[in-house]
Amino acid sequence: MTEHDAQHTAERDRKLKEASEDQPQHAVRENGEAVSTDITTAGVPEAAIPELVIISGMSGAGRSTAAKCLEDLGWFVVDNLPPALIPTMVELGARSQGNVARIAVVVDVRGRRFFDNLRESLADLDTRGVTRRIVFLESSDEALVRRFESVRRPHPLQGDGRIVDGIAAERELLRELRGDADLVIDTSSLNVHELRAKMDAQFAGEEEPELRATVMSFGFKYGLPVDADLVADMRFLPNPHWVPELRPYTGVHEEVAAYVFNQPGAKEFLDRYAELLRLIAAGYRREGKRYVTIAIGCTGGKHRSVAMSEKLAARLAAEGVETVVVHRDMGRE
Repeated sequence: MTEHDAQHTAERDRKLKEASEDQPQHAVRENGEAVSTDITTAGVPEAAIPELVIISGMSGAGRSTAAKCLEDLGWFVVDNLPPALIPTMVELGARSQGNVARIAVVVDVRGRRFFDNLRESLADLDTRGVTRRIVFLESSDEALVRRFESVRRPHPLQGDGRIVDGIAAERELLRELRGDADLVIDTSSLNVHELRAKMDAQFAGEEEPELRATVMSFGFKYGLPVDADLVADMRFLPNPHWVPELRPYTGVHEEVAAYVFNQPGAKEFLDRYAELLRLIAAGYRREGKRYVTIAIGCTGGKHRSVAMSEKLAARLAAEGVETVVVHRDMGRE
């Protein structure tokens, strides 16, 4: 353990000790099983109830990196906590007099049978009015296999089978949770620093914005982004790839952008799609959805999609939406 990690651990233990002071003690049966006493958030001011983020997703997709990023941002992070204990963790934080204001919990299939309690715990939190968000780390089968093979460790669910068998079993187990996630991050092509940048973009701000958008350009020949909420296709526009003087450049260059937006339908698409996104954004806000990933594609993800993503992101930012631009495939050719 590094000195930096030791400091984080000591600080976390200190906060947990302070959070548990003056709390009723748990009774213990003769077999050593703890019996929870009647701890409740009743009578605790709503402002004192901690903000909660649940980190889950595929094994090998970067849950530990995401958790470490939140810990560096000052969150109280608990790894591999049985889901049945999440409400208790929130209750302790609510009584900590502000020492534990933001809690992040990593929940995954390592909990085995405990994982079955997650749905019940989430319903319990909703009943108590706890603001909670689910961050789901996704990755392609190919990327996950490479990562497990590189560290020479088995998948936690593969048993006597292959790594791909464990991955398939985990996907099925997590299917419903993925559908409930507030934020899905595909880490297939991300390194550690890029994943940390995505987490920072979502959680580093002191004030939670109404809506955060990621506008991502991509190339259809490299596959659809699995974490996209909305997908638009720019292949209806002429391809600058076939213009020799533009081919070496990308959509971030003014020459390419001017060429793209001088084509029939380009400006009209931008205007109408931005109008459609205003309608969708209003609905997302009403439904409590804080994050949206808008994927803009062309053949290779170098010219048309990049130019349109830049313009669309600028339009959204001008309308008060906190926006991050990601060019997934630019530079891959």
